[in-house]
Amino acid sequence: MRIPIKVATQIHTSPTICNSNTTFSHTTTTSTTSTLPFNKSKLSLGRHKRDMDQCNSPKLSNKWMQYQGINHWEGLLDPLDDNLRREILRYGQFVEAVYHSFDFDTSSPTYATSRYLKDSILTMSAMGKSGYRVTKNLHATCGVQLPEWIAKMTQMPNIQSSWIGYVAICQDKEEIARLGRRDVVVALRGTTTCLEWFQILRATLTKLPYHLNNNDNDGGEDKCGSSAMVENGFLSLYVSKTTTCPSLQDMLREEIGRLIQSYGDEPLSITITGHSLGAALAILGAYDITTTFKNAPLVTVISFGGPRVGNEMFRSQLEQNGTRVLRIVNSDDVITKLPGFVVKNDDMKIRSDNVTNIQSWFHKRVEDMQLVYADVGQELRLSSGESSHLKKKDFTTCHDLKTYLHLINDFVSSSCPYITRMTHY
Repeated sequence: MRIPIKVATQIHTSPTICNSNTTFSHTTTTSTTSTLPFNKSKLSLGRHKRDMDQCNSPKLSNKWMQYQGINHWEGLLDPLDDNLRREILRYGQFVEAVYHSFDFDTSSPTYATSRYLKDSILTMSAMGKSGYRVTKNLHATCGVQLPEWIAKMTQMPNIQSSWIGYVAICQDKEEIARLGRRDVVVALRGTTTCLEWFQILRATLTKLPYHLNNNDNDGGEDKCGSSAMVENGFLSLYVSKTTTCPSLQDMLREEIGRLIQSYGDEPLSITITGHSLGAALAILGAYDITTTFKNAPLVTVISFGGPRVGNEMFRSQLEQNGTRVLRIVNSDDVITKLPGFVVKNDDMKIRSDNVTNIQSWFHKRVEDMQLVYADVGQELRLSSGESSHLKKKDFTTCHDLKTYLHLINDFVSSSCPYITRMTHY
């Protein structure tokens, strides 16, 4: 059984707390979830119940739109607001439930599917009291096949379509009252199958297809003729389908459309949350929803360790559509610095006076290769290197979702980065 995160109800930013030596604990319970090198401790059932009551106590109803990013989380990130911290951690647990439910056993006949029935996913992931009910399973399909020599060398199943997450809606009256609205969650996992890894290596930008373009913006182009473009592999995973499995796009559109029609006459929010590949697909999904449904409610993306997704024009259209993106980044996580390059036009103008030829040539070559990306949304930057809790700081640990949740739990502000808390899973 996975025990939910305990978050302190009040943060102080005094230097003495920054230097606290309180023990940090971490407990894992399933073999399918990666573990981090933290100290372990036991938690009594009584204390667990008390922690749950504390975690669910804050009322968000009066300011829920601010916490969903309507004002781009102004004044809530530095220092990190406690209510926002709890909400980020709560959405992170929805993504953890995807990892917990995914069948990682390559020898299993159900490999790359959910180990649990739709109605049991949250219960089996220790989220049975979240107040949400899963309404639809989601699958992603790779648009390419592995070359035979790679398939033989890796000896991995060549799974074209795999379970990547779910859609859930809040049904509990008390939770709806606490949140101030009925919330729809879309939770998406990161890369797991060999074919998905092969797919996301297609790092060049490609134009959005017609059915994903912003129709109010002349087919996705601005006045200068620039087109909204996204990473080739991410787009393929989002729109590809087989004769037996619809695309992730089709499944998401169908379910979101149904939920908007059913609950659109009441306060409603759509929160798409994902880790790694799931974070990239979350941004594509948010763009698609706000472009497709003109009556869409506020759409928010909570992104954990996500890579870059599209170019400057894509970012501009995403913002014009009203999507709010909170991009949580570990500065020591390499994945968040990929793919491609981010070239700021203002920097190029300033530097071109000194090194005109080299920088202009480099900029032109990168543009020609379709590798100029733009970071989207509001950034919450963390650093595993500044945390004293991590004994290992390798590539895997820095990118792990659990690392992100621990860093969020302990982050205070840019002037006092981390305090030590008791955190339990």
